[in-house]
Amino acid sequence: MARHRSDGPPIVEAIGLVKTFGDFWLRAKARAVDGIAFEVRPHEIFGLLGPNGSGKSTTIKMILGLLRPTKGRLLVFGRDPGDVALKSRIGYLPEESYLYRYLTPRETLDYYAKLFGMPRAMRRKRTDELLEMVGLEGAAHRVAGEFSKGMARRLGLAQALINDPDFLILDEPTSGLDPIGTRQVKDLLLDLGRRGKTILLSSHLLADVEDVCDRMVVLYGGKIRASGTTEELLTDTNRTTIRAPRLKSETITKIDQLIAREEGVAIEAVDAPRQRLEDLFVQIVERARQEQSANSGALHGGRTAAFLVGGPDASAAATPSTVIEELERAAPAKAPTPPRHEVARTPAAPSVVDELVRPKESPVARAPHGHDPAPDKKGGPDASVIDGLLEKDSKESERGS
Repeated sequence: MARHRSDGPPIVEAIGLVKTFGDFWLRAKARAVDGIAFEVRPHEIFGLLGPNGSGKSTTIKMILGLLRPTKGRLLVFGRDPGDVALKSRIGYLPEESYLYRYLTPRETLDYYAKLFGMPRAMRRKRTDELLEMVGLEGAAHRVAGEFSKGMARRLGLAQALINDPDFLILDEPTSGLDPIGTRQVKDLLLDLGRRGKTILLSSHLLADVEDVCDRMVVLYGGKIRASGTTEELLTDTNRTTIRAPRLKSETITKIDQLIAREEGVAIEAVDAPRQRLEDLFVQIVERARQEQSANSGALHGGRTAAFLVGGPDASAAATPSTVIEELERAAPAKAPTPPRHEVARTPAAPSVVDELVRPKESPVARAPHGHDPAPDKKGGPDASVIDGLLEKDSKESERGS
């Protein structure tokens, strides 16, 4: 469980927030959010819990500035949610993953990184780290239109983290994921919470919110029905639980007699604790992975991306000298260049002109009118062709005169 922190002004502050949707004639038709008040504090994981249609997604869209409140006050980082300057500090995973079908995961992440103005080296490094983190490095060159819903959610989560946001908003982040993917997302959220990220998690899956959130509100019909920390909301004050190693039946009987004598009540039930089905499923899959059983589709993901773990940004753009050093290391080794006077001279390939003026090796062609011109002793061009042309031209001139 991420530890609750409350230092600094709230990241989100909502007071008397109301959102009413009207019909074509602007008449109030549905009140999606009805006078709610809450705040999201720095470095905490805050949960919006409620069934479908309770107002969770509408509240998130107002926080993002996509919808304007009908009434009430809403501040994000102390400013109006419509302020464009806030967008670079927020990461958002919508309830449905809106992806470009003909882009690969690598192209998708590179596109969103460009929207944030990241240099090429940073985009490439963050893309590689995020694809490994969400288990899609093996499908990095497949188009997103071929993905299952679970794989699309993994890519959507990577897209929400590409700008290393200060405030991360996740709407049903585990929808469509298998138990392994669900556990991975929970572990990632806990890790990000420990490292100081502020996260707003919206879900109707109770286990998701229970396992990771510091505080939560429960919505129904657009109103907050309960709020508080996880411990405050889940503690059953009408029961007492005693945990001990396995006891003998005689010992349990004595304890029951003691409780009846001192408190006037009896033990309601004695049973062995059960592990959660999710934990059992994870153990079975981990054993299968160790046996190297084959599987297709998305992998189970790797470590948290380096640029998300705090400290200096490991994905910062490399300086020119660093780029040159990387290229030199990646280039194949070259043989040393010999001194200039030792360079062997390779005869150049014969040109077209050389081929035309080279003496023919075949017997000398006979000139017109039976003359046998002597071959050129110097190896020059065959002059018989030229002499024949000149003689022909001379006879035509005499005939014309």
